[in-house]
Amino acid sequence: MMETPPPANWMRNVLKLAALYNIVWGAWVILFPELSLRVGGFEDPARYPQLWQCIGMIVGVYGVGYWIAAGDPYRHWLIVLVGFLGKVFGPLGMLAAIFQGDLPATAFITNITNDLIWWIPFAIILWRAIRYEQNKDALTAPAVDFEKALRDVVDQHGKSLRELSRERSLLVLFVRHAGCTFCREALADLEQQRDQIEKAGHHLAVVHMGTDESAQAFFKKYHLSDISRFSDPQQLLYRAFELELGNPSQLFGLRIWWRGFKSAILSGHGFGGLVGNGFRMPGMFIIKDGKILASHKHKDASERPDYVQFSQCTV
Repeated sequence: MMETPPPANWMRNVLKLAALYNIVWGAWVILFPELSLRVGGFEDPARYPQLWQCIGMIVGVYGVGYWIAAGDPYRHWLIVLVGFLGKVFGPLGMLAAIFQGDLPATAFITNITNDLIWWIPFAIILWRAIRYEQNKDALTAPAVDFEKALRDVVDQHGKSLRELSRERSLLVLFVRHAGCTFCREALADLEQQRDQIEKAGHHLAVVHMGTDESAQAFFKKYHLSDISRFSDPQQLLYRAFELELGNPSQLFGLRIWWRGFKSAILSGHGFGGLVGNGFRMPGMFIIKDGKILASHKHKDASERPDYVQFSQCTV
């Protein structure tokens, strides 16, 4: 299944429209600085219209960038990001100047057409482009066969999930990435609940997207060096177990920010850099003899399940 669709025509059209707007607006400001200042809500022409013309030149150059980005919004998403940041910080700076009395309130008219109306389409383009950038290796890879994935991805000892699940029942946790504070929290919970999980008849295994070399110290910190860990940077197992990419509310909702603060700061789990696909959702499964006996896919990135309770589940 295509988890991130290719750039839609509306994205290219929006960027072309933004390009034309910026070029025309920039040319108008350069050629008619005093007139454009009056129409833009400034009561009196600026003392130094050359500075206003310089702003027009910058805006016009942005238009050239948007036209380039329109050719491939996903490839040139950094151009869109720079433009989006300007469209966010520009109005904030204008509001600050208005509240300080340095500029008239009518001057904000310019920000409506220059910035505010582009927020939503630019944000959507950025969201989809970054998802694509994170997931492009998985998108170009061949379709994943469940049985093949269970055989091909091996742990630090060279054993596959298929082999291990024939020997014993496994509780398999899929984490997002080592820098994620919720993943650190999850490993800390596994450390505390491990004895009860094993008493329920399951051995632990964790699937992650980093290299095994980088994971060694990370797992050692939580006294989990001896459990099976599966390095899966190509996300074969993630896709085989149908763990999808998260949506904005699942990854960046208010609950996630609050839980992130509690986990990283108040509980001291901290956070680190992104390793792997930060959009991929976590989940956990109980498997035996290569078959899924129970499954749980996280509702959002911050969900903190009870692993002991789950270890007592079967279908």
